[in-house]
Amino acid sequence: MIKKTLFVLGLILQANVSYSQDIILTNDDIISKEESVQFALIEEVPIFPGCEDVENDKRMKCFQLKMTEHIKKNFTYPRKAMRKNIKGKIVAMFIINKEGAIEKITARTLSACDDCEILEREAIRIISKLPKMTPGKQKGKPVKVKYSQPFSFKLQ
Repeated sequence: MIKKTLFVLGLILQANVSYSQDIILTNDDIISKEESVQFALIEEVPIFPGCEDVENDKRMKCFQLKMTEHIKKNFTYPRKAMRKNIKGKIVAMFIINKEGAIEKITARTLSACDDCEILEREAIRIISKLPKMTPGKQKGKPVKVKYSQPFSFKLQ
């Protein structure tokens, strides 16, 4: 199968920009009713397998690098989307729970396109394959961590 994409470049360029769309103003507001914390604001980020021996201040960058590697490894441009020349920007949102498992995966389209559900399903499929992680911590306690991963589907 031929993979004709600029997907990875778009992913790398966007991955460092967007963690979530929620705005949190004070330290007291960081933990919500569900005790979930935005990835960009967490004191101790979840540890992606392979980042265990990385210094604390470099774990966010390691997490993002491992996320990009995971997406590259698991990405397949949907055939139907290729045939129909469907392209678009998708954001997948999910939670890394207190046990380090991935839950509540959703995806939504950021750009107008027909049949973008095909691309949303691919983003959800990729995120659902993420490995179990060491959970993030806030004030020394494991918490749910919200994460948003942008995807840019483009055909060459």
